[in-house]
Amino acid sequence: MPKIEPFEKFPQAYEMWFEKHSSLYDAEIEAIRKILPPFKNGIEIGIGSGRFAVPFGITTGIEPSAKMAEIARSKGIEVIDGIAEDLPIGNETFDFALMVTTICFVDDPLLSLQNIYRILKPDSYVIIGFVDRDSALGQEYEKNRLNSRFYREACFYGTNEVIRLLKKTGFSEIVCTQTLFGKDLEHMDTAVKKGYGEGAFIALRALKGRS
Repeated sequence: MPKIEPFEKFPQAYEMWFEKHSSLYDAEIEAIRKILPPFKNGIEIGIGSGRFAVPFGITTGIEPSAKMAEIARSKGIEVIDGIAEDLPIGNETFDFALMVTTICFVDDPLLSLQNIYRILKPDSYVIIGFVDRDSALGQEYEKNRLNSRFYREACFYGTNEVIRLLKKTGFSEIVCTQTLFGKDLEHMDTAVKKGYGEGAFIALRALKGRS
């Protein structure tokens, strides 16, 4: 079952987090932008309120939370009700897919990535953005998960785990950026660097090649 309860109950609190932590949000956007491929027809999986789709010009998204979808639609996004593990999308439909802070909420990350692989055209990319469990902030989130409004049911992953899942799915040519260094949200270093292993927010880009 999709873990949508907190997003249904607290949609405005979700939006306000980005307003309150605008510098962190901007850093996450920049980390994605650094590795963003050119595309004509992109989709975001777990589009939420559209916070990440809008800056990149993505106009289609999948979202199981009705409250989140309502906000995204108010921003001009076409939102399709669905979950990552069973995308209601035809094969080889899109030339780019984005999934940000969603992999920690899916029931089956491998099946989710397999579905993303299926809907992508050959020679297209996916970018997965997430909080690295092994980072300082990731460890704080994991330790305090049960006290968190939004992360109570989340399952955090380390970067190496996500890379293994991408390779198992068939993706290749994986590159990544990182940002948000430290564990105190009020005093984060928001530089964007290549690689992983230090930053809390990771963006991984992977290629679906030709069969």
